[in-house]
Amino acid sequence: MTDKPGIRIGPAGWSYKDWEGIVYPKKPGAKFDPLEYLSRFFNTIEINSSFYRPFTVSTAKSWAQRIAEAKDFMFTAKLHRVFTHERGKATAEDEKQVREGLDTLGQAGKLGALLLQFPWSFKNTDEERVYLAKLIERFKDYPLVLEIRHSSWNNPQIYEWLEEVEVGICNVDQPLFTRSIKPAAVTTAQIGYVRLHGRNYQDWFREKAPRDDRYNYLYSLEELEPWITRIKEIAARTKEAYVITNNHFRGQAVVNALEIKSTLTEERVPAPAPLFRTYPALSESAEAEIEVSEEEPTLFT
Repeated sequence: MTDKPGIRIGPAGWSYKDWEGIVYPKKPGAKFDPLEYLSRFFNTIEINSSFYRPFTVSTAKSWAQRIAEAKDFMFTAKLHRVFTHERGKATAEDEKQVREGLDTLGQAGKLGALLLQFPWSFKNTDEERVYLAKLIERFKDYPLVLEIRHSSWNNPQIYEWLEEVEVGICNVDQPLFTRSIKPAAVTTAQIGYVRLHGRNYQDWFREKAPRDDRYNYLYSLEELEPWITRIKEIAARTKEAYVITNNHFRGQAVVNALEIKSTLTEERVPAPAPLFRTYPALSESAEAEIEVSEEEPTLFT
């Protein structure tokens, strides 16, 4: 089995306690490395911890080393929230810390895109357009992708401008409320990007909903089918297309990423063995990698 040319598929993040016994072995042992493990099945993972805090040079070096055996693997990373959700508060020191980690990944040839993810409240106004233009200029030396969630940004002039500044657009699947941007297959640069957040309408905008509740959703194959068509369209118009599943609760992002990969390649794909106990229907799209005994953790390096 080979990955579909020009398309990279993987989950958002890998460090989730609730994945133990579902995605990962229940008692994997001290030497088990979840990042290296996932790199056996996917050729990209989106770093989402960078949204909450910049990663350091040593961390970036460690990540690059841990996926070294997966020669075709690339990371994407989310820009720190101080630049997107706490606008106007970012300092020169914030930028310095962000750049140190990103530059290290870039120098290792493992940074595929930097995602500027804005909330629904970020709307297409004169003030916000000025802010966005300055932010893009500030980080233009990275391969940028913009995620906006409010439909006011959905107009040809914005897309033409993004083409001019060579910034990709992120096509999102999310619960649709008033003026939420709808699913699409827009491309504005040589990087295509798709993020599937799930469709948990009950908890998406609930203020006190825990993070896991917002992303507790498993797509059906029927729900993924329109996205398969869009992914193919995006890949045909770009040099590289990233498909990120962000519905991470209980490993659902891994399941759906594998199903997308299987549909695109028209083959059953390798998958972590523990998944099939919780998601037996995955056997239609994937086959289990030989499960290593939990008493032999040294086999995970």
